[in-house]
Amino acid sequence: MQKILLPIFAVFAALLTGSALMLLAKTNPVTAYTALFQESLTTYFGFSDTLSKTTPLLLASLGILIALRAGLFNLGGEGQIYMGALGSVVAGLYLPNIPIWIHLPLALTAGFLLGAFWGAIAGYLKVARGLNEVLTTLLLNYIAQNFVNYMVNEPLIAPDAPSPYTPLIAESARLPIILPKTQAHGGILLGLAIAMILAVVLSFTAFGYQVDAVGQNPTAARYAGISVNQTILAVMGLSGGLAGLAGSAEVLGAKYRLFENFSPGYGFDAIAIALLSRGNPLAVILTSLFFGVLRSGANVMQRSAGVSITIVYAIQGLTVLFLAISLKKESGDRSQESE
Repeated sequence: MQKILLPIFAVFAALLTGSALMLLAKTNPVTAYTALFQESLTTYFGFSDTLSKTTPLLLASLGILIALRAGLFNLGGEGQIYMGALGSVVAGLYLPNIPIWIHLPLALTAGFLLGAFWGAIAGYLKVARGLNEVLTTLLLNYIAQNFVNYMVNEPLIAPDAPSPYTPLIAESARLPIILPKTQAHGGILLGLAIAMILAVVLSFTAFGYQVDAVGQNPTAARYAGISVNQTILAVMGLSGGLAGLAGSAEVLGAKYRLFENFSPGYGFDAIAIALLSRGNPLAVILTSLFFGVLRSGANVMQRSAGVSITIVYAIQGLTVLFLAISLKKESGDRSQESE
């Protein structure tokens, strides 16, 4: 019950604090929240925009979550998103004309593999050189983002493009639209399927047991015969691959080309979502939807109630802050019980 109630408490506490900030700014929080949730959940185009923004958050958050289950902090989701997008856009541009049932899976696989490679770099540096993955994944973000920006500005730039972006990918590499005349695409279904598969794998397979064992006590896991180094490499590769799919979904389902600085920070939001979900892949679905609602309805809230978009980002940060406070209290209670 605590795992369910603590994130809910964190969300409501953040919303209440956000209300206080709105009152200080002399705006009506009821009007603001009504506009935010009504537009993003109950209107056709608003809900489609929510699904579009939830998709990369969901995929990237699942990658961060599996790393957390193994006791690893992957702060490189943003860079892995960029690399995954690059892999998919190259596959979408330069593979010959082939049927969609071949081309689309190949483009998704390319994004997954390039993201997995980027995540595995940090995994290798940890097991081979003892470097902390927090530092390496964070620094790899900047390398990936600048490398992708170079590719978009130089070798991949579209002819006569007024700003840095690639040509349109082939139609056979595009994710299908699930809501007509919107940007809501099949990537959300892919994310839901992966969340369910990951929940089963982590709960009922030997690999899931190894991940949890390494995350809870790597020394005991090593004595139990589990290869801690191999598990770390596999988890960091899978974590990066799932984040890479988030970038793939953006270029294959929403934008159809790669832009300079195309991600508005999905990789960093994914860290907050994974922490809020407390290691549960199915909880990531709801948490990602909540953050997608905030992103989708932010502009509407600004137009309807005159509330700055920065309030939305404050609510996101406050949610994680209140969750951290709750977890600290929970840890203190357990320590007192054990004494």
